[in-house]
Amino acid sequence: MTPDLQAMGEEKFVSLTTFRKDGSPVSTPVWVASTPEGLVVTTPAGSHKVKRLRRRAEATLQPCSRRGTVAPGAPTASATVEIIEPPDAAGTKRAVDALSSKYGLEYRAVLGLEKLVTLARRRSGERVILRLT
Repeated sequence: MTPDLQAMGEEKFVSLTTFRKDGSPVSTPVWVASTPEGLVVTTPAGSHKVKRLRRRAEATLQPCSRRGTVAPGAPTASATVEIIEPPDAAGTKRAVDALSSKYGLEYRAVLGLEKLVTLARRRSGERVILRLT
């Protein structure tokens, strides 16, 4: 992992930029945590960012606010992204443990609320892990 990418693991939020078929960027603020294998992010399996990453497994990261605002001149790191899906229990568990340890009660509360919403809407609540190296 490059020093720039490793530094992103220390940030509270990062703007994860993925790319559409035509190459145009799409940025989303996400939580990120460090593991020995690289940085990890969790996201719903059916999200558009996952669909974009299946086509092009590249992304950039920049520190940002909770709402995704990136400060002028903020550093940028490039990453190759691997989508870790269940039943990869070992990779998923390490990532979830890292995110839960870093974000604590806020992480558990948001995921709990998300489960209630997905049940009410009768959608799949399955999540994937994005490993960035």
